[in-house]
Amino acid sequence: MTRITFFRSDGVLYGFKETGHTGLSEEGSDILCSAISAMTMLIINAIIVTYESDADYTIDEETTDITVIVKGALGAYEKDEKKQYAISGLITAYYNQLTELTEEYHEYLSVTVVDKDLKE
Repeated sequence: MTRITFFRSDGVLYGFKETGHTGLSEEGSDILCSAISAMTMLIINAIIVTYESDADYTIDEETTDITVIVKGALGAYEKDEKKQYAISGLITAYYNQLTELTEEYHEYLSVTVVDKDLKE
């Protein structure tokens, strides 16, 4: 099962951690894993390239676990409100899409939110 935990501070989603393989199919032919991977990279690239904001991310080559932290989604780190709103909107859109996927793939995908200050 793939578990995705979103990080929220003051009601704003600013990052997420993905762990595990969905198990829907074998690695390399799993459409759910492929969809999640493609959406994750879209979010990272959109934030870095389109919004010219830093996205701190790590991809564990052995486990394929991914952690993404985007300070620009939070007002304490990004003074441009439009950019802040756009970045947090992308992460929220990703959360909403994954939540919809859990309706059909609840045995293979888990999505949660935790309130976590960046300083923790």
